[in-house]
Amino acid sequence: MTTPSSTDVHAFEFRASDADLDDLHSRLRAARLPESETVSPSESGRRRWSQGVPLADLQEVVGYWRTGYDWHKFEDRLDAVGQFRTIIDGLGIHFMHCRSARVDAVPLIMTHGWPGSIAEFVDVVDALANPDDPGAPVFHVVVPSLPGFGFSGRPSATGWGTEKIAAAWVELMQRLGYRKFLAHGGDWGGVVTTILGGRFPEHVLGIHTTLAQATPGMTTEGLTADERRWAEDTRDFRLHRSAYAKQQATGPQTVGYSLVDSPVGLLAWILDKFAEWTDTEDSPFETISRDRLLDNVTLYWLTRTGASSARIYYESHDSLDPNLRVDVPAAITTYPHDIEKTPRAWARHRFRRIARWHAPESGGHFPSLENPQGFVGDLRDGLAAVMAEIGTRST
Repeated sequence: MTTPSSTDVHAFEFRASDADLDDLHSRLRAARLPESETVSPSESGRRRWSQGVPLADLQEVVGYWRTGYDWHKFEDRLDAVGQFRTIIDGLGIHFMHCRSARVDAVPLIMTHGWPGSIAEFVDVVDALANPDDPGAPVFHVVVPSLPGFGFSGRPSATGWGTEKIAAAWVELMQRLGYRKFLAHGGDWGGVVTTILGGRFPEHVLGIHTTLAQATPGMTTEGLTADERRWAEDTRDFRLHRSAYAKQQATGPQTVGYSLVDSPVGLLAWILDKFAEWTDTEDSPFETISRDRLLDNVTLYWLTRTGASSARIYYESHDSLDPNLRVDVPAAITTYPHDIEKTPRAWARHRFRRIARWHAPESGGHFPSLENPQGFVGDLRDGLAAVMAEIGTRST
């Protein structure tokens, strides 16, 4: 009998047990909730959320989670895309992989962030790999779960920061037969994608990112009024709305007890960010379905990764090398309601070959969930510009 190699890639399937789902429902029924927020009843829109997730909103989602939501539908969606697992540097890495039937397809790795997961991309993979338009750019799509997230392994020692993750992604793509590839990411996935483009130009053809972190020390002199507003918005976010990041960077174990033990606590911790970071007037459910948000939260719950996912902040918060430069072509999209927005003049200091710069009129931190069709179109256009830049420079 042949012993499987640690470098083997295996098909993966997950089915939550009745016992695990019954336990979830039992905890939801028994949840102890605080009193209502003291925000004035006359407040509306985002001001309703000024103290966090409103009690009435949370109760509504908890009720649906317990009586209306069907986790098994999400399991079926993942299986339809195709799931696999392999071991890299001693850690199990889970990923979706959808190969296109077209011979002109280019490999593409897409990396999610926090508090997202592979659920961010489940509705766009098929459109990218099997477009209806025969003239549209097409890709072999790989979507890994970050270490400590979802069905990937939970690191048992320090060291799994964004630099190591980027190196692991290169190894993953080589195992799949993709020596050269494109990369996309936002949030932590944007940091990993930046590192991929900067550290591994021999493998990475180009990148598309919704997070173009600038190098430190940039001046606001010469910026347009809109660019100054972007810089002020980002500064405001870091000063006044990033307590969650500081908590997870300094005490992931402490907050992790609540996130692993209480499904309502986990839901509130994640729902608060979806509400704040989406481009909506009030509720994130104006653009993202309750089912898809609960797919994401339930994935965290069933895999007990509330603590392990938080540790990416401990490993890598504010650690992107200030001297890192990206010389491969880059397409950058900045959505108006995202949490960090970098003026183009600043981005040019790190991203040396910006093939396409796009600032849509609407959209937030989770574009693939808020507007899947628009996200696919933007990603195609961005990567088409990257590929055209490669072709121009190589002739």
